Amino acid sequence: MSKLIVANTIEIHAPASQVWTVLTDSKFIQQYMFGCVVETTWKPGSPLLWKGAADGHLYVKGSVVAIDPPHRLEYTVLGADMEIADVPENYLTIIYELKNKDGCTYLHVSMGDFNAVGNGKARYDETAAGGGWAPMSEKIKQLAEMHS
Repeated sequence: MSKLIVANTIEIHAPASQVWTVLTDSKFIQQYMFGCVVETTWKPGSPLLWKGAADGHLYVKGSVVAIDPPHRLEYTVLGADMEIADVPENYLTIIYELKNKDGCTYLHVSMGDFNAVGNGKARYDETAAGGGWAPMSEKIKQLAEMHS
């Protein structure tokens, strides 16, 4: 079975360092990640908790897998309120890759493999129905360009 991945690439007219700040600073994250702030040390193996800025509720949890500022960030996620076992094989992997070209930063985001996790098809369909990473990528672009 082939991998089931949600991916998006966007051109951002800002330096990779600014895009990186938008990806890793909670004051920016809550503006594109549904009002959530992130609690983490951004060190490989450290927990990654997405909590509502307004209510403190834990919505998503995971851990940092790899980090290479300002080029690559990889982490895992699982919805905290999902009715699915909290086991490593149910966590999805999200990878941000930043590449510079012609004065722009290209941000590529991938999320998956939905075929390898519990309720994968339903989780993929829900993510795809919400536009995948395109809406968040657009907001990341706006924030990075506005603050560069």
